[in-house]
Amino acid sequence: MTTAEQSAALASASQTPRKDHWPAVGAVALGTFLLVTAEQLPIGLLTSVGAALSVSEGTAGLMVTVPSLVAAVAAPVVPVLVGALDRRLLLLGLMALMTLANVASAMAPNFTVLVSSRVLVGVAIGGFWAIASGLAVRLVSTENVPRATAIVFGGVGAANVFGVPLGTLIGELTGWRVAFASMSGLALIALIALLAVLPSLAAPQAIGLRLLAEQFRNPGVRIGIIATVLIVFGHFAAYTFVSPTLQELSGIDERLVGPLLFGFGTAGMIGNFVAGAALARGVHRSVLITAVSLAVAMPLFLLLGRTTVGGVLLLIVWGLAYGGVSVGLQTWMIKAAPQAVEAASSLWVAVFNLSIGLGALAGGLIVDTFTLQGVLWLGGACALAAALAVWSARTDENLR
Repeated sequence: MTTAEQSAALASASQTPRKDHWPAVGAVALGTFLLVTAEQLPIGLLTSVGAALSVSEGTAGLMVTVPSLVAAVAAPVVPVLVGALDRRLLLLGLMALMTLANVASAMAPNFTVLVSSRVLVGVAIGGFWAIASGLAVRLVSTENVPRATAIVFGGVGAANVFGVPLGTLIGELTGWRVAFASMSGLALIALIALLAVLPSLAAPQAIGLRLLAEQFRNPGVRIGIIATVLIVFGHFAAYTFVSPTLQELSGIDERLVGPLLFGFGTAGMIGNFVAGAALARGVHRSVLITAVSLAVAMPLFLLLGRTTVGGVLLLIVWGLAYGGVSVGLQTWMIKAAPQAVEAASSLWVAVFNLSIGLGALAGGLIVDTFTLQGVLWLGGACALAAALAVWSARTDENLR
């Protein structure tokens, strides 16, 4: 297929609208903000939930682990189960499920019910991300897809910078049940926004197991999946332990870790939009630069991060680089599979969420068994391997 034919196929398959639906893009970004906030909120509530429901903090950590693993399964399964259902109705239904799930969390009489409600949160996260991550091609014209994708994924950075800290603060001041109830209220607002501005989105094609399996025959999709697994796995193996890294290696006071993580999230938001602009000029080069930057930033902590100034500067560089990961790799998947964006995106969301959980698990094993420095070497090595995989696709015309 020629480049011109591929462009025509992309326009046809994605049903590019005559008018850009920027309010809908904003509503979807609000949805992604909610998803990430809801997924990570329990991190700041482990102690209070554990004390209230008589479980250890380790057991309370299941509130984070369970939805991540469920989301990894739901991402490809939900689109298969709903077939050709209008994607507008699907997104509305999943946001309604998120609303009810957080109500159940807020009212849970025991930890079993609470974890069960988090299963529903995972279904909503996986299903919503599977559709929303590649939705830019359905809402805006082709030349505006990178910008719209950056806005959608801007909700991720905003959740890390504002959503999770604010939700944790609400939990500390008023109780963990109120924090979950707040998530329900935010989900209801997102539901109303989507209902108001999201246009009808007929399924471009019904997704079946065969179509999902066929994506692995596409070299661009395969490399995108490999790069995603390596980068996300390595990042979370190291970033999960960024607090002790800053304290033990860089000598930073524990009281400054919170503000510095806020700075990391802010840098990530900036990196997201910088990458979105760069992707419009070249997908392959942008993703390669992101991977190489991560491959350098994490191990460099061991050399230049042993001072306060060095640690802070490298943390900001790390945040800027990681900020481009989601928007870069999702745009890669869109370009690699223009006629099967939804199927490729479903697989991408699944491996992304699975890599988060496995990366954090591997990092914990390395820290407990070997040394803290080991996770930085692992993160850098994984990013370097991802960069080599990305580099191998340099002749793919779709990814230029």
